[in-house]
Amino acid sequence: MLAQLIALDWGTTSLRAYKLAAGGQVLEQRSLSSGIMQLPRTPRIINGQACTNGFELAFDEACGDWLDAQPDLPVIACGMVGSAQGWREAAYRDTPANVANLGTSLQTVRSLRGVDVHIVPGVIQRSHLPNVMRGEETQVLGVLQSLPGGAVGDLLIGLPGSHSKWVEVADGCIVHFDTFMTGEIFAVLSEHSILGRTQQQGASFDGQAFDRGVQVALSADGEIGPLSTLFSARSLGLTGELNATAQPDYLSGLLIGHELSALASVQRHRRNSVHLPSIILIGNAQLCARYCRALDACGFARVTLAEQATERGLWQLAVAAGLIKPNPSR
Repeated sequence: MLAQLIALDWGTTSLRAYKLAAGGQVLEQRSLSSGIMQLPRTPRIINGQACTNGFELAFDEACGDWLDAQPDLPVIACGMVGSAQGWREAAYRDTPANVANLGTSLQTVRSLRGVDVHIVPGVIQRSHLPNVMRGEETQVLGVLQSLPGGAVGDLLIGLPGSHSKWVEVADGCIVHFDTFMTGEIFAVLSEHSILGRTQQQGASFDGQAFDRGVQVALSADGEIGPLSTLFSARSLGLTGELNATAQPDYLSGLLIGHELSALASVQRHRRNSVHLPSIILIGNAQLCARYCRALDACGFARVTLAEQATERGLWQLAVAAGLIKPNPSR
């Protein structure tokens, strides 16, 4: 099957490249550790020119052979590649942001190969505490495209990760979102704080320790906040109640529990209801499994998982931008 599009999910620490055929079908995909903060530095010849630009080097490494085979393939990219520290800045779109229309606001950078890379803008929520996203808006579009009948009604979409996003969508527009730095805080505490000194990575996931962390966050002890309960990851170890291999999963449960407790409170307040909404999750399967477990404990009614959201979203944005033709009607 002939490729029609190269789609890039280019973040801070990684670059994922997809070669897509009609309808967004994935023909081939690659994952490189060439995020915008970890770009290659070794010079190489690209299109007959000596190159030291990290973005050019990473792009050529990810897609060079694909473009050798099909030089006219259009290229679209989302994520931090469009940030102020990226290859070319793509200005934020304000909320409420119609995600299907983002394809009309792409920023373009001409690569050394003579191929234009079309970069998707992020979304900004302006308030006294502004919030921003880059890449997640494309995944949200991918979820909406996979729903029967398109985007109908209100949705809450969760994107767990280093900076977890919880996105409220109404009538195809991102209307509000919250960011929790849960994953990054877990990494910092495990690698650079006293809590990591007694931790030991176990051979497998310790569900009991994780659930215990979630329950502490949701209990009366958790009401004082994470800055207090976090110390229990050390004190329970010192008293022999939590062994070294259980501590990482306990800490994970504790942080995710605090995140979801806050999310539940925000959702009840914003919706003026005791009932919590159903959720669609996007992300790493193992991490989403943890969140499903914790969301159930928090009382969220229904959780489903979305697959290939990034690829679907990039394909739809490329169609909207006129880079490729839409699927023929059947």
